[in-house]
Amino acid sequence: MAHSIGSSRTAPGFLAVKALFFDVFGTLVDWRGGVASQAEAILTPFGYALDWLAFADAWRGEYQTGMEEVRSGRIPFSKLDVIHRRNLDRILPRFGLEGAPEAALTALNLAWHRLPAWPDAARGLAKLRETYILAPMSNGNISLLVDLARHNDFVFDAIFGAEFAGDYKPKPGVYLKAAAALDLPPSACLMVATHSSDLAAAAACGLRTAHIARPDEFGTGGAGEARPLVPVDLAAAGIGDLARLLGLASR
Repeated sequence: MAHSIGSSRTAPGFLAVKALFFDVFGTLVDWRGGVASQAEAILTPFGYALDWLAFADAWRGEYQTGMEEVRSGRIPFSKLDVIHRRNLDRILPRFGLEGAPEAALTALNLAWHRLPAWPDAARGLAKLRETYILAPMSNGNISLLVDLARHNDFVFDAIFGAEFAGDYKPKPGVYLKAAAALDLPPSACLMVATHSSDLAAAAACGLRTAHIARPDEFGTGGAGEARPLVPVDLAAAGIGDLARLLGLASR
């Protein structure tokens, strides 16, 4: 299903790759641990004691539902910050948080701007950027992605937040508009993600694909993808390993 190609200098088709597009939530950053720890820090002073990881899972569990309202055309395009707040309000009763102060909820909604990177991410991106154009292709809004980049020392050449395409993955326009913005054909762009559904959608648009193993995205023993579930061009253990598979010497 996956081709572990040892060098982009010799692998047919990879000579043409110029840009790497990265999924962010789960692929570059740990949304689950980050949301849980920030929720605990923000809400504990108000006397709340929750299963913080369950809270993070519940909030993330509304993610696709919120975006589907936009993708289906039921509501106009809304930034992910707005969707996250709607989703937060939706789950508050499940955790007895209806009376939480508005200032605390506003701060909590920005937890997604301060998520921690996976340990391999920043160093791996720096290595890849020596050769390739790098950009996040995320459902996050641009301000969110800027904050995550600064928080984690990610250096990108462009940022393709959802408002750039005015839609959410896996709609084809998200992938195709990013490639066009860089004056590149889809085949010169490599989509990097830990979610096979994202990679399948990118491949259908003509992009090359690389899977990043994140088995602990949903916790140890959780439902994170240790391997791709669809055919991909490359399957890597992490961002640094992707650099190795693309023929870049590790440091």
